[in-house]
Amino acid sequence: MYFAALLARTEDGWEASDTELDDVETLSDLADLAREASAEDDTVLVLIEQEETWFGVVRIDGEDDPRIYVSDAAAAARSSYGEILLTDELLGREPGDDGPDLDALDLDGTEDGEDEEDGDDDAPSAESVPHSPVGDVEILDDLGVSAKELRALDEDALSAIAEALGASEVLETVR
Repeated sequence: MYFAALLARTEDGWEASDTELDDVETLSDLADLAREASAEDDTVLVLIEQEETWFGVVRIDGEDDPRIYVSDAAAAARSSYGEILLTDELLGREPGDDGPDLDALDLDGTEDGEDEEDGDDDAPSAESVPHSPVGDVEILDDLGVSAKELRALDEDALSAIAEALGASEVLETVR
């Protein structure tokens, strides 16, 4: 089960709205959606959570590039919403580096459909991402959630973040 919400900081405090991510295909689409939630160039947080598996925070400050934090990259990589957040830059890969280098593959004749005897596949997986947090751990420092506190969050992380921001009531209205 997924939950996604936008928290927009205004001069009156935080405003929350639930958001539908079905039409969001890229990080750029997500940033545009977040910017639309703010009348000014205020801070907008996109909070995404897959129940008891992973959570992500995307911070948009005006026209600045999005800042991203994902609690478990490997779990998020198995999610269509997580894939939006896991950019090449975030994972430390070169853009377009989606798979193994063909020159590095061991082409031993079995690529024509023959079965390998040992069944051992030594090619690096394109899906190999860490089972750990990735991204900007200081994303919420100035809002009251330190890097250490962010890394320590697990179950119900979005509620804990909202509470630290003083936005728990507005987040619960859209949950």
